[in-house]
Amino acid sequence: MNVRGNARRLLALPLLAGLSGVLLAGCGIRATEVPTDFGPAPSRVRCSLTGPDAAAQSARGVPVRVFLLCGSSLVAVDRSLPVPDGAVDSARRVLVAQGLLDELAGSPSAAEKGAGYTTDVSGGIRVAGPRPGDPDDALRLSVSPGDLTSYALAQLVCTFSDSAAAEGDGSVVLGGPGAERPRRYACTDEVRSRPGARKPPSTAIA
Repeated sequence: MNVRGNARRLLALPLLAGLSGVLLAGCGIRATEVPTDFGPAPSRVRCSLTGPDAAAQSARGVPVRVFLLCGSSLVAVDRSLPVPDGAVDSARRVLVAQGLLDELAGSPSAAEKGAGYTTDVSGGIRVAGPRPGDPDDALRLSVSPGDLTSYALAQLVCTFSDSAAAEGDGSVVLGGPGAERPRRYACTDEVRSRPGARKPPSTAIA
C-alpha cells in the first residue's frame, strides 16, 4: 500500500478547494455551499379570453368591441349591444355610444377579471348628440374629456372610434357639457400600447 501517496492526495484536497474559491471570486462568481432558492417565476397577465361565437352575439344584439385595460395596454373585448331597428343615423350613433360607455363603466365579468382585465371608466357618464354648430358626428359627454384620466379617455376614444358611434377613420369627435368646442381625438398605436403615458392626441375643430 502506498501510504505516502494517499497522504499527499488527502493534503492536496483542501488546497484545491481553496484555490477553486479564489478562482470563482476572481471571475465575479461567489462560491456557495448551499443551493439558492430564488422563488417561483413571476406570473404574467394572460390577457386572453375565449369569446362567444357570432351567432350567440347576434342573438343578444349588435356585436361590438370595447377596449379594457390589461397589464399596461388596451385590449379589445367582444360584447353586444341591443340597438333598436329603424333608428336614424344620428340617434343610432348616440345609442351605440351610450351603450359602449355603459359597457366600459360596468364591472368586468369573472372571466375577464381572471384574465387580468380592468376598467378606469366611471359610471354615470351620459352621452348626447351634437349641438348647433358642432360637427354632425360629434358626441357630447356629461363630463369634460379633459377631466377624465388618461386611461379612461383612451378607453373611450379607442372604443368609440372603432364603432358605429364614429366615422370609422380611427378618430372620434368629443365635447363636454360646457361651451368649449369639441375636439377630434385619435386612437393611435401608442395610445393602445401605452394609455397611461399621456392622453390621446386631439385636434381642434374649426
